[in-house]
Amino acid sequence: MTAAESILAGDRLALSRLLTQVENGTKEGEAELDLLFKNTGHAHLVGITGAPGTGKSSLVNQIALAARNPGEGVQRSVAIVAVDPSSPFSGGAVLGDRVRMRDLSGDPGVFIRSMATRGALGGLARKTAGVVQVLDAAGFDLILIETVGAGQSEVDIARLAHTTIVVENPGMGDDIQAIKAGILEIADILVINKADRPGVDNTERALRVNLELGYPQGERNHVFLEAGHVPEALTGTAQIEGKWIPPVLKTIAIQPSGIEELVKAIWQHREYLVRFGLLAARDQERLAHDFELALQARLKHDWRRRTKDADLKHVMNELYSRKISPRQAVDRLIER
Repeated sequence: MTAAESILAGDRLALSRLLTQVENGTKEGEAELDLLFKNTGHAHLVGITGAPGTGKSSLVNQIALAARNPGEGVQRSVAIVAVDPSSPFSGGAVLGDRVRMRDLSGDPGVFIRSMATRGALGGLARKTAGVVQVLDAAGFDLILIETVGAGQSEVDIARLAHTTIVVENPGMGDDIQAIKAGILEIADILVINKADRPGVDNTERALRVNLELGYPQGERNHVFLEAGHVPEALTGTAQIEGKWIPPVLKTIAIQPSGIEELVKAIWQHREYLVRFGLLAARDQERLAHDFELALQARLKHDWRRRTKDADLKHVMNELYSRKISPRQAVDRLIER
């Protein structure tokens, strides 16, 4: 039985081993990944991003618990991918996010995988998409992807996830900082965690101002702003355009408080994506991006294999002596 067959049969040990191979970029891992690809496309991918210390891991823990113990709702299996930054000096990573997820230990419906960025920028590791693909094929209903503490430009999670949650805290900057932060533009859901801290009202006000600046004004849009989705009872331009106004939710992950509303908003967003045909569109955009990355890697590998070391050294020496520009150096090597 191949690794792919074992994973489809529910073998967790085979799953762990394949994830390691995928993360290390082995040929065996890539081959099994190709075999599993036709079994993907069923899980809902949720990205959780935000600045360091906002409580992303605690929030992920509570979302997973709610998915596993939904009360009257549908119980769902959950996979968690926690990305940790690698040291720029030693190359190591603590991989300590699962310490905050001890409530999930022993649950057969939960699988947690920690990853190091290994120097990659953008909040994710280079092989995160491959790891998520394996977990999708393994049959998990919900995959939570926690990024490293992301800054204003580290928004790769938006290309990978169907629903992106941006986590903020009260008192982490002035109102203008919250409004100008580019990372807010990728949010499908905005969460103010640690909402028991002073300044929560100011943070909420700043986020709502940011949303109102980015969307047309009007009575219907204000209703959307409160609800976070397109209500069935409303008609008109805003519904025809299919606009989703990100809800601003307040949570206290350690209590927990506000988690039920957050989980509800996640599934409302999925319903919205399905209703307007955007779920398939996001999948196509993600696959197109993966294709471009694979194409770049393959072309670079083939070019380097066919280029003689002597030719490369000669052109680089001309570049170092500033006889030619970097673009001219590329042109000469490609022409050869």
